[in-house]
Amino acid sequence: MSTAVTDVVVTETHVMPEEHYLNADHSLKSWLLTQDHKRIAILYMLTITFFFFVGGIMASLVRLELLTPAGDLLESDTYNKAFTMHGVMMIFFFLIPSVPATLGNFLIPMMIGAKDLAFPKINLLSWYIFVVGACFGLAAMITGGVDTGWTFYAPLSTTYSNTNVILTAVGILIAGFASIFTGLNFIVTIHKMRAPGQTWFRLPLFVWAHYAASIIMVLGTPVIAITLILVALERGFHIGIFDPRLGGDPILFQHMFWFYSHPAVYIMILPGMGVISEVVTTFSHKRIFGYKAIAFSSVAIAVFGFLVWAHHMFIAGISMYAALIFSLISFLVAIPSAIKVFNWSATLYKGSVRWNTPMLYAFGFIGLFTIGGLTGLFLAALGLDVHLTETYFIVAHFHYVMVGGMVLAYLCGIHHWWPKMTGRLYPELPAKLSALLVFVGFNLTFMPQFILGYLGMPRRYHSYPPEWQVLNVLSTAGASILAIGFLLPMLYLVWSLKYGQVAGPNPWESTGLEWETSSPPPSHNFHETPVVTSEPYNYGEKEGEV
Repeated sequence: MSTAVTDVVVTETHVMPEEHYLNADHSLKSWLLTQDHKRIAILYMLTITFFFFVGGIMASLVRLELLTPAGDLLESDTYNKAFTMHGVMMIFFFLIPSVPATLGNFLIPMMIGAKDLAFPKINLLSWYIFVVGACFGLAAMITGGVDTGWTFYAPLSTTYSNTNVILTAVGILIAGFASIFTGLNFIVTIHKMRAPGQTWFRLPLFVWAHYAASIIMVLGTPVIAITLILVALERGFHIGIFDPRLGGDPILFQHMFWFYSHPAVYIMILPGMGVISEVVTTFSHKRIFGYKAIAFSSVAIAVFGFLVWAHHMFIAGISMYAALIFSLISFLVAIPSAIKVFNWSATLYKGSVRWNTPMLYAFGFIGLFTIGGLTGLFLAALGLDVHLTETYFIVAHFHYVMVGGMVLAYLCGIHHWWPKMTGRLYPELPAKLSALLVFVGFNLTFMPQFILGYLGMPRRYHSYPPEWQVLNVLSTAGASILAIGFLLPMLYLVWSLKYGQVAGPNPWESTGLEWETSSPPPSHNFHETPVVTSEPYNYGEKEGEV
């Protein structure tokens, strides 16, 4: 005999209301002064989409230059500026805020049964701060660019570069405060505003992932802020901090930069992992395997992330004993990531898998992130790292983690929660085609770069020996396919806003508080405070299984 157990108690009907957060007020002022976390999420989404395409244009210039062995499209200085601005735009103004500032902002209050984030005004302020910082970065690009690489290595950034180093650094510094405010808001909200019955181990894994990433935002971002301030001081006042000619230490810069920038990888990837956990369980219609293991692995990744920064510095002159320790920890950090991949795979086993677009992106994420993680183990090995570092192997590895992982997770999340955000369904056929083009184009772009790196092609060079041209042509061809795959969602998602089928509250038959409210949600999320009465992801119980 089976009994049905109710997941949540929410006293509201599933009829699309006349008023929701999108149509509550149509004026521009209502959007620019809003304190609604959902509207702020939309503002972030529009902003980072713009900077994604700016970074994409810079990447296109790089790939076009590398079509031929000779540096015949861009001057060497211009090429340096193109790949630097590609990195700056993509990392600081797209990847870091991508999932937390958009999907995290939109969903976390609803997932925990709250009416908003803990500090709505600070949430709006974080968007304005981010826009100001991004405008500084854009101004630096328009007025001459910066040629130091996105890592700003000293003493190039502090002494030798004659480009807009300080202007770019100021933009990143300002945008960093937006990250700190967002992380602080998430931490306080998750601690203090959970609905009755919403214990820590009833939280969705999406919330666990954002909690872990928020810790890194709050603790790590001030370090990069201090580092960039020191760069500006040395550049402006010739204080000997990083330049050895002035009595400084360039290795100190690398320690400070990577102490933030390696954990920043997890600011980007942890929220994406939270997205995949939600999508895998939804579209296999099965309780997530090893809930607590996945939750604790998110926290473990955040902790380990602060302990591995010097694996970027094996050839920089650090002690061989320090390098050995960092190599060991770099291998260990793979364990919590592997736990997630194994548990997602176990969740899929014997599940009722549905091949909707979000699930295609989730499968793409799992495959590409696994390749990125495994190639990271090559770089954790001291002997191999000496051969592979500063080559295109690094470029490929980084992009498999950040683009194959983070961007696919972002697209996965956008497609999964688009019906909730807009109340409309997108057409599945072009969406699936887009997912296929992104997957094929990505692999064609970056898989040849593993081979190029192993053969010894250094990164950041705009000319190379002719024997590497075929692999570079393949890479540029793949980038063209990838660009089409990225452009398609913009077209059909905008189309769906007017012509898409009405979604209803829960088109994917998912669990979770966010699916218990209408689509689009009302401005206050819930008419009455929901009460959580069971564990998360109770698909079996919803179907009446004992």
